[in-house]
Amino acid sequence: MTWLLPEPMLTATVRSPALPARSAAEPKWDGFRAGLSVDDGQVVLRSRRGTHMGPGFPEIVAGTAQLPDATALDGELIVWSADGRLAFEQLQNRLHRRGPSAVQAAAQQPAHFVTGARAGWQVAHGVGFSACQQVRDLCSRLPSAG
Repeated sequence: MTWLLPEPMLTATVRSPALPARSAAEPKWDGFRAGLSVDDGQVVLRSRRGTHMGPGFPEIVAGTAQLPDATALDGELIVWSADGRLAFEQLQNRLHRRGPSAVQAAAQQPAHFVTGARAGWQVAHGVGFSACQQVRDLCSRLPSAG
């Protein structure tokens, strides 16, 4: 079965940080917005514009391969610097690496796929708490590099 990722929900500036009932918010990460899907055991990692990013981030593909088929996650790819700050420039350097170069970069500057609050957004749009909780539970069992 081949299927497409849903359109990403883009950020919006608001006047007040107060949230309406049954809504969720999340921080703006300094990274690349990405959609991740698993279909027939194949992990697909794409930018919000559809660019295939999996070859540049083999650690993300390998780490999420255990998710069940028909999983789709919306998240952010980030890289932490040695001093604990987000390092967008290091993330950019990873984007076009392939093969052994990508594996070496993953070992030196591992990327992380941050997801979670967007699953909460689905609660407010009719998916239901139990489905969102299942995604959170699955994500909590993924290996962490840190």
